Amino acid sequence: MNGTAVDLAAVNGESHGDVGVEHAAELLAFTDAVMRGDDNAVRRTRAALRAVLSAEAYVEVAAIIGAFNVVDRVADSIGIPLDDMMLAMSGDVREELHLARFASSANTPAAS
Repeated sequence: MNGTAVDLAAVNGESHGDVGVEHAAELLAFTDAVMRGDDNAVRRTRAALRAVLSAEAYVEVAAIIGAFNVVDRVADSIGIPLDDMMLAMSGDVREELHLARFASSANTPAAS
């Protein structure tokens, strides 16, 4: 949206180095630890993230991870499909992130 190029492959661990997001390594490691539910890794990656972010930014990151996890799980559990506009706008991103590999992708209609 702001013209900054980011390497989305980093989300899947398919890219290393400068991915276009400040503190990407720490952000991805923390997110992975939280999503895996690995308490030891959460403590370790939290400390690394807190070392590079302000307290306010850290809280925002944690809130985004939690909110996404909840909203995504609710939508998946009740089978909410993407609406037509989001389907059209997100095709490239969904393909780049290989989202079709997840069972919940069955809720995404084929593009018309």
